[in-house]
Amino acid sequence: MKFVDEAAIKVLAGNGGRGCASFRREKFIPFGGPDGGDGGDGGNVWVVAVAGINTLADFRFMRAFRAPHGTPGGGNDCTGACGADIEVKMPIGTVVTDGETGEQLGDLIHDGDRILVAKGGKGGWGNTRFKSSTNRTPRKAGTGLPGEDRTLNLELKLIADVGLLGLPNAGKSTLISAVSAARPKVADYPFTTLHPNLGVVSVGEQRSFVMADIPGLIEGAAEGAGLGIRFLKHLQRTGLLLHLVDIAPLDPDADPVVDARSIAGELQKFSPELAAKERWLVLNKLDLMLPEEAERRCKDIVKRLKWKGPVFRISGLAHQGTQDLCQKVMRLLETRNDAVDDFTTAEFEVDADIELEAMEETSAPRRAARVTKPATKTKRLAVKKAKKAPATKAAKKSAKKPVKKPAKSANKSASKSANKSASKAASKKTPKQKKRPAKKPARVKTTVKAKAKAKK
Repeated sequence: MKFVDEAAIKVLAGNGGRGCASFRREKFIPFGGPDGGDGGDGGNVWVVAVAGINTLADFRFMRAFRAPHGTPGGGNDCTGACGADIEVKMPIGTVVTDGETGEQLGDLIHDGDRILVAKGGKGGWGNTRFKSSTNRTPRKAGTGLPGEDRTLNLELKLIADVGLLGLPNAGKSTLISAVSAARPKVADYPFTTLHPNLGVVSVGEQRSFVMADIPGLIEGAAEGAGLGIRFLKHLQRTGLLLHLVDIAPLDPDADPVVDARSIAGELQKFSPELAAKERWLVLNKLDLMLPEEAERRCKDIVKRLKWKGPVFRISGLAHQGTQDLCQKVMRLLETRNDAVDDFTTAEFEVDADIELEAMEETSAPRRAARVTKPATKTKRLAVKKAKKAPATKAAKKSAKKPVKKPAKSANKSASKSANKSASKAASKKTPKQKKRPAKKPARVKTTVKAKAKAKK
């Protein structure tokens, strides 16, 4: 299948269904009232990342995706059915952008990622929604809202760990075919590679990484020379760049140092972030020169470039130095992954500590309240016991003894004593005598003869 990394599609969400204006009409119910239902919502449009799709070529033929509309509402308070959502499957690494505004809607990095690109319209209200105390027979219903309509620009960026960079015929395709199972086209003319290639490099048991090979760059690619720089976007997700330099170019007038600097300049023009990525210098095609001459040429290139990073001398065709290069690349990726894991675990631990501190702060007042409550209860019990406890003999005697007051005058004391004696005498009451109830008169038995006598 042809590799396509750019496409434009149109997505249309479903419209909302209209509401219903109806009234309840049944026998013996003269005032049924409104019973119109709402319309259904329109369907949404989602884009989903699916593993196994490696290109956007399918969107050359299918350019429009439309979700179904919501159905209208019905009588008897029946709500219309909502339109079903549709999913547009795309390869992992696709960047979705709004074609009109240029806003980036999302980036599908992982398998199963979903982005809502067009939202369906809301269904219209039925006349039941419009009834009130003043309007008991509403005869209007809402129309459904239209769904969103968008033009999307899709851009595929391959996801790889290592990217190969260099001039045409620098040996990039030969290297990826030597260290992986990828089989790109290899020939002795420039621009043999017309689209990016991916290869999985295995360096041991459960140790592998993905390598990306892009078409070669030449000076002036930023202005459109050669294949341009449209394929450099596939290197933006990589963690390491391998800059391949041909130490024995076909053109005798070509200078590898000048060519390497021109590639660095094109990277800077395309993206400063991409130019700032870690880059290793790989001197290729050692098999075309004698070992002493190749060593001398490699030292001269490194000295003139003033290169301070790692340098590797390989031959992709002869598999010379390729295994050492792959091993060191794998170690670098593993150390980075370990550092990321350590950082995430440390961040998680810090977050856990913060949460624990917050929980302790919130629970401290509660604990203090729980501790203080028993203390108050004990105090109350102690006070009650003290009140209920029997008084001592000394306390009882002191309570019985009257308090002596100083006498003001003899007359006053005499009058007081006389009053006291009089009050005591008055307070003494004679015992009450029980009153006997009066006897009822006995009933006299009257006979018939006695009644007759009494009448006479």
